[in-house]
Amino acid sequence: MTKCHIAYLACTAVVLGAGLGAAPPVAAHHHTHLVRPGQSIQKAVDAAKAGDTVLLAAGTFRESVKVTTPGLTLRGAGSRTVLKPSTKKVTGSCAKNGNGICVLGTKKRDIKDVTVADLKVTGFSHAGVFGMATDRMTVRGVTAAKNGVWGIAQERSVRGVIKSNHARNNGDAGIFLANTITEEAGAQDTRGTLVAKNRLEGNRTGVTVRRLRGLTVDDNYLTGNCAAVFVVGDENKPKAGALTVRDNWMDRNNKYCPKTARLPAIQGSGIVLTGAEDTLVTRNLVTGNAGKSPLSGGIVLFKSMVGATSERNRITGNVLRDNAPADLVNNEKAKSANTFTHNSCRTSKPAGLC
Repeated sequence: MTKCHIAYLACTAVVLGAGLGAAPPVAAHHHTHLVRPGQSIQKAVDAAKAGDTVLLAAGTFRESVKVTTPGLTLRGAGSRTVLKPSTKKVTGSCAKNGNGICVLGTKKRDIKDVTVADLKVTGFSHAGVFGMATDRMTVRGVTAAKNGVWGIAQERSVRGVIKSNHARNNGDAGIFLANTITEEAGAQDTRGTLVAKNRLEGNRTGVTVRRLRGLTVDDNYLTGNCAAVFVVGDENKPKAGALTVRDNWMDRNNKYCPKTARLPAIQGSGIVLTGAEDTLVTRNLVTGNAGKSPLSGGIVLFKSMVGATSERNRITGNVLRDNAPADLVNNEKAKSANTFTHNSCRTSKPAGLC
């Protein structure tokens, strides 16, 4: 049979299939809504449908934005797109709570597949980007600077991706992840949330993971914070843990932060595990973190402020140098079964961990 006949038969088969109701699927029509400075981002977001993109031109926008539409992408033109607080009387829960961008699900249903990318949020009294009850929320290429509490935060969320952002000089954590902050509860399984390739500097903590499980902190650069990575658990069940902290560089996180109601003063902390279990800390480079806080040191295991122990954590294959009071610090009792193996370091408390 000739090539011509084969092509004709193939074409005929497609036509016959279409005639029998087997027409090939038609791609969904997603729209891009362009917003320029002086125009309302919120109006464009409210008009957008699932799968649409709200594209912000370069320039400064003075407003807060609430996203409740699944599958929406809110994207700027990089650091030239800047969101700042409104100078007028604010309306809406996002602005009234002091946040820049809010991605909000409900108690009954998570909001899925929202992306916030390529813009700068600065000067908000609470968080630059805040997600609540989200599923597969992505924050990428965002600069979150000089916000009052958090740069980028997710609460009661799963399968998030927080990647290639720059969070600096925020009042508390550059990146903050928690189960809930309004009540006592056991740790939530994030089902694979990833915090990767971010630059975090000048914050109280670079990354805070509070009462969560099933999360990875990978390949981030953290410098100039009071503490680089803080994994926090407490007496609630299940405990925080089952996390991986790997391939990060924590360098000179020696900013001083005064004590709070739940924590002593913090300075010179690389990685701190407090009240956490079954966490793998591996292949990190931890250098020059020095201070006189009970939490100071390169990698520190510390009993939580409510007495919860850190148990069965594995500290292995890390490179540590010039940390004080020591490269490795274990304040837990021997029965907690934390292990320190194959680390390159010089000093430890107690001796013998290196």
